[in-house]
Amino acid sequence: MARTYDDSMFIDTFEHEYTWLNGFMRNVHRFSTRSAVIDPDQKKNWTYAELNAEANRLAHALKKDGVQKNDLVMTALRNSPAFCTCYIAPRKIGGILLAANYNLAAGELALLITHNKPKIIIYSANIRDVMVQAESLCKWKPQRFVLADNIEGYEPPKNHLLYEDYIAEASEKEPERNFRPHIYDEVLRLCTSGSTALPKSVPINDINEVLSAHDVIMHYPLRHDDVCLNMTPQFHRGGCHSGGQCPTFYAGAALIIMRSFKPQSALDWVERYGITFMMGTPANLAMLARAQERNKRNLSNLRGIVTMGAPLSRTDCMRFMDTLTPHIFNGYGTTETFWNSFLRPDDLPDGAGSVGASCIDDEVRVVRIYENKKAEPDDTVPQDNSTEGEIIVFSPEKTTYSYYQNKEATAERFYKGWMYTGDIGVWDKKWFVTVRGRKDDMMVVAGENIYPTQIEDALSEYEKVKDCMVVSVTDTVRGEAVCAYVVPKDDSLTIHDLALFCSTSPMLSAYKRPRYFALLKELPRTATGKKMRFVLKERAKEDLESGMLRKD
Repeated sequence: MARTYDDSMFIDTFEHEYTWLNGFMRNVHRFSTRSAVIDPDQKKNWTYAELNAEANRLAHALKKDGVQKNDLVMTALRNSPAFCTCYIAPRKIGGILLAANYNLAAGELALLITHNKPKIIIYSANIRDVMVQAESLCKWKPQRFVLADNIEGYEPPKNHLLYEDYIAEASEKEPERNFRPHIYDEVLRLCTSGSTALPKSVPINDINEVLSAHDVIMHYPLRHDDVCLNMTPQFHRGGCHSGGQCPTFYAGAALIIMRSFKPQSALDWVERYGITFMMGTPANLAMLARAQERNKRNLSNLRGIVTMGAPLSRTDCMRFMDTLTPHIFNGYGTTETFWNSFLRPDDLPDGAGSVGASCIDDEVRVVRIYENKKAEPDDTVPQDNSTEGEIIVFSPEKTTYSYYQNKEATAERFYKGWMYTGDIGVWDKKWFVTVRGRKDDMMVVAGENIYPTQIEDALSEYEKVKDCMVVSVTDTVRGEAVCAYVVPKDDSLTIHDLALFCSTSPMLSAYKRPRYFALLKELPRTATGKKMRFVLKERAKEDLESGMLRKD
């Protein structure tokens, strides 16, 4: 269709120049001496100019190894300066970064390597032995393995290189570019956490990166003088996009590296480095609150703590606002779409338990559930905060609407510009959405549909409960019976206490009350803090037969 003006320069410039890397390079020029990365463990600091020089050295080393347009560079790195460099360097030569979970077992890593076929793998020294085993198991053989972030001082395995040796002879100058970038180019590939050994691979393109950065910049808001600490692993969407490399380097702010979460250190660093934003799961915040209650630090620098990965209960929210900062944010989203709804400080604590309303550029709806088809995007359930449906997300700026080489999953999840999340929820007249559970978590007890989240919320109100997870087990009378796995706050908690609490809870109908209980020291969660109910669901029958799951 003809325009009323000449749009050729706009299209050419926007499609080829409006890239995340160009945004980063602007900061290299205007903030060259400002801190970009701070590593407290090694007491090192990289300015924007120094970070760019390090990225250039890696880009040249990768290019020498034959990495070119659309080739994959895989990392299995804990939070580290090396991950920051790997986030930038492949883009300079047209490569794609696959950020893998360094906590995967060797067999899982082997499946991921074989599926994605990376040319180079850069991994943390602390998983050296796992990577060697994965190398022996995978059918695809990468060209190079590079051991990085070697603060332990390990020797590399045979035929693997130390990162320092890999880039030793490489130039710090900008690498020559033999391609022209496009905003639809894939630049990053992330992996979902799920119930299968091979996670789904999620492509993210350049404009997704730019607009994900913008999303954080306008929602926090994030400024060039901010200092960010993401306490979660940076290989996932929340880790690299919520106060991680993507928005922080695009805004010209500073990023603090935390290899593994230590609440005392995180609080100390708020004072020492002037941290203004912290990101973590509700479990992270609970540990921060306990550490702060034992030894108070000055947290007045904080402009916000952003939590994600799980709903935030009202009780926890009030505690965090009182103990840590009144500026608590809670985001909800997916690996595929980043975050899509948001609770801001003025929504809390009253809005706690829900995931809030849509982000500025997004839309979140709750649609009806049918057995053999998807609901149309406008086939919504009543906004009565009671009628349950599937949560769907419209977020064209932050998703590619696809999985890498997985047409079946792509067709299942994406439809007419919406992502069908598989989450069950309700919503109200303010468009605030509350997650009730997963479609595949639904239990049918005596003909009634039950979702575990409501039962978990009720159990969490008991002062003796530290954590809990609810699944079901087959029952000949009811179809399924509710089982509650509980982590006590202390050794005084008994099965009788739990049963009595549930029987008197005003939030639990009789048919929703757990029939069986088990006390555990910890519950299975993903690296992002999400509950892995499928793990407990798979073992519930055996636990019932062994007597671990018990009635009062």
